[in-house]
Amino acid sequence: MFDRILIVDDDDALRESLTLVLGSEGHSVLAAADGREALRIVEDHSVDVILCDLRMPGLDGFELIPQLARQLPGIPIILMSAHGTDDLAVEAIQHGAYDYLAKPFQPSELRLTLLKAHEREQLRRRNDLLRREVSRTLGERAIVAASDCMIGLLEMLERTAAYKSTVLVTGESGTGKEVIARAIHAQSPRREDPFVAINCGAIPEHLLESELFGHAKGAFTGASRARRGLFAEANRGTLFLDEIAELPTPLQVKLLRAIQEEEIRPLGETKSQKVDVRVIAATARDLEHEMREGRFREDLFYRLDVVRLEVPPLRARRADIPLLVDHFLGRLRRDLGKNVRRISDEALDRLLEHTWPGNVRELENLMERAVILTDGDSIEVGALPTLTSGGSRASGAPAAPGQDGAETDVETEDLGLKRRRQAFEAWLIRRALAQTGGNRTHAARRLEISHRALLYKLKDYGIRD
Repeated sequence: MFDRILIVDDDDALRESLTLVLGSEGHSVLAAADGREALRIVEDHSVDVILCDLRMPGLDGFELIPQLARQLPGIPIILMSAHGTDDLAVEAIQHGAYDYLAKPFQPSELRLTLLKAHEREQLRRRNDLLRREVSRTLGERAIVAASDCMIGLLEMLERTAAYKSTVLVTGESGTGKEVIARAIHAQSPRREDPFVAINCGAIPEHLLESELFGHAKGAFTGASRARRGLFAEANRGTLFLDEIAELPTPLQVKLLRAIQEEEIRPLGETKSQKVDVRVIAATARDLEHEMREGRFREDLFYRLDVVRLEVPPLRARRADIPLLVDHFLGRLRRDLGKNVRRISDEALDRLLEHTWPGNVRELENLMERAVILTDGDSIEVGALPTLTSGGSRASGAPAAPGQDGAETDVETEDLGLKRRRQAFEAWLIRRALAQTGGNRTHAARRLEISHRALLYKLKDYGIRD
């Protein structure tokens, strides 16, 4: 919970009462009788959340909020007033308040409001940290994540990056396994040294050994000069072995030795040379099955599978689709020189309904095609290809995106927003408003939240009904 809370209220009795209640629960409490005093306090002290009265002499709450926000950007501010109405709540949030408490309120109401503010602040800080770190390290190859499964993957990635342990990245084709590998390298102590990638299935078997380990001059017909292999090129850095299941069995033995002994012997050489390489392997195939069938060595499998990162398919991370769309639009505007800035709700719904057999790669290619076909600033349904059979649901009510990839009919789906996250929440709200003709009361009932909570969320997500 928050460490230090600032109370701003001209009511002496309320200030003292809140100070006692919050102090007894372990919070450090600062108190101000008016807005001017509050501004002086935040100049000299750090605070985590502010409880602010709406009606005060001098600066009232609406006038004070923007000044506090300038001094403490992003701080949660909770307004309090004895004249609580839904319209006043909306106005408070429009002025930048996080939440609104109608006086008189019980300590339990205050605790719940502070708990929600704290959980939201933690989530915001975690997402900001991930976004800054990924943006800093990856630039254009950013990892976009809002879903629980991807946030969990990125947290695991961060814990893994600092060590030299081998990593096995698994996932369907098009999920972004190489992007994950590059993120590991970029956040590791090896970030200043080379990241070298090779697709083990793209090079003929008779050339692959030379490609990996190098060769001496005259080692084979056509070897007119000595050549360093990729292990040597990746020295002190990271070697990414994509499609590791395609590696021929004889080379699996040599790869295992190179990883275990940290040394390689180029073709035609009589001496081995030491290398310091972190190996990250990736596959879209089931290596355990390949191992049982005798196509992949058991000892190499366990050597690679020290840390496993499984990249979920796009159908299991639908909450990320709106963020991925925005990310691709930003890049495509620059690359294609077109002023396409948004996607219509109807077109976004079509993307959310699709099952994405080609995963993120398919979405990226589809977005490029849609931008090319769009003349205005908004992608409409007409710019999207027909998504049929294996790609999307049959006719009928569209499916809502779920964190677990399940697709259910909107008419029967549980729309409780407490179990949803940001972008997913916004999609559900738009869907509920569309189905109720913009009736906020009915939409709130469909969403299983209070009317006031819906008003807050409309402001939070910039949704105009």
